[in-house]
Amino acid sequence: MTLDLLPPGQSARIVAVDWDSLVDEEARRLRALGLDDGARVTVSHRGVFGGRDPIALSVGRMKVAVRRAHAAAMEVEPL
Repeated sequence: MTLDLLPPGQSARIVAVDWDSLVDEEARRLRALGLDDGARVTVSHRGVFGGRDPIALSVGRMKVAVRRAHAAAMEVEPL
């Protein structure tokens, strides 16, 4: 399952990231925010207008908003 499909309130562990599908600069930012293999994340909520973008995540003690396209590049394992 990819992170963009995880329901709000559900926690998961990132098991793989398709870094090749992301722009290098964006990949560096995501890694700097702790969104890498092994990270535990929880979907807090999704955008309200028209689509499901952005997705708000809890990563440790931080809240991070990511684009759905970025979340789709992350394979997760629900906890």
